[in-house]
Amino acid sequence: MQGLIQRVTHASVAIEQQVVGEIKQGIVLLLGIEKEDDERVADKLLHKVSNYRIFSDEHDKMNLSLKDIQGELLVISQFTLAANTKKGMRPSFSSAATPDQAQALYNYFVEQAKLLGIKVATGVFAADMQVSLCNDGPVTFNLTA
Repeated sequence: MQGLIQRVTHASVAIEQQVVGEIKQGIVLLLGIEKEDDERVADKLLHKVSNYRIFSDEHDKMNLSLKDIQGELLVISQFTLAANTKKGMRPSFSSAATPDQAQALYNYFVEQAKLLGIKVATGVFAADMQVSLCNDGPVTFNLTA
């Protein structure tokens, strides 16, 4: 499971010009799910996402987490993160989870985040989405579980 996180001042996701999810200050998470992933892996990544210290403290040091600032989380399914790009000029998606497995883990991840008290917005699994964001910094990290 991979999570590309971006620290944002605000973000939204739209489908056919209709906003379906939006957040204020927080994290946009592009979530890639692979065949080997399970709920244990999802829990581990959620712990990292919610506790990763990427927000500035009073000394302008990256020392605060999403939970510390009571930030919001926009979760977007992103199967292309599971691509193998080592050989050739076309990505291979052989390590990506099946759509059913990925959707189940995506839904699990979102529900677990809500149980932590995080305000969560989402896109629509497997939809053609347009994500708009203001990357704050810019700050972007690729997290793996």
